[in-house]
Amino acid sequence: MSTTQQQGKSPSQSAVETRYLVMPHQANPRGTPFGGVIVAWIDMVPAMAAQRHAGKEVVTAAIDSLIFKEPIRIGDQVCLRASVNYLGTTSMEVGVQLSREDPYAGNSVVVTTAHLTFVALDKDKKPTPVPPIVPQTQTEKMRYENHKLRVKARKVLLGQIAVSMGLHSRFHLHTRRGVYDEFLMVCIPQHQEPHGKRLHQGR
Repeated sequence: MSTTQQQGKSPSQSAVETRYLVMPHQANPRGTPFGGVIVAWIDMVPAMAAQRHAGKEVVTAAIDSLIFKEPIRIGDQVCLRASVNYLGTTSMEVGVQLSREDPYAGNSVVVTTAHLTFVALDKDKKPTPVPPIVPQTQTEKMRYENHKLRVKARKVLLGQIAVSMGLHSRFHLHTRRGVYDEFLMVCIPQHQEPHGKRLHQGR
């Protein structure tokens, strides 16, 4: 193991920033890009930050809900900034901010933010430990602490949904100090097979 891996990395060491230009073939008849295009970018850029931190292959484990505050249109430049906020033994939470910029007027507006969880894999495609994270700036430290609040809020919300529906299943992610040691997944009728006893494959 290298000295850097033993000592850990700051979020700035693996941060990624990139831009995309929204083209006509990526948009619907109203001139706004398809949601799937934006979500693909939101997945791709944080994945690169996670790869840079782990120094290994990563896979997406979870994506928080997305709320688009502003529209994006053909010709806009879309800027994505991603950095690692927090990690467990093999998992990393990466935050990403997506902004829309008018290249002519120079106006920049935050469209959405998201938090994604990635798991590092070894050469056998098994979860593998990642280097520690060492927040340096006040912003990095704040993001590190805010992660704990998000995890707590997720567990409370999912628990409330499960109780209100009277139907839930409990899943465990077998990691010693993973970002998600335990979470609840709500099982609703359309997720089930025709006999109603099991989830469809892929759910």
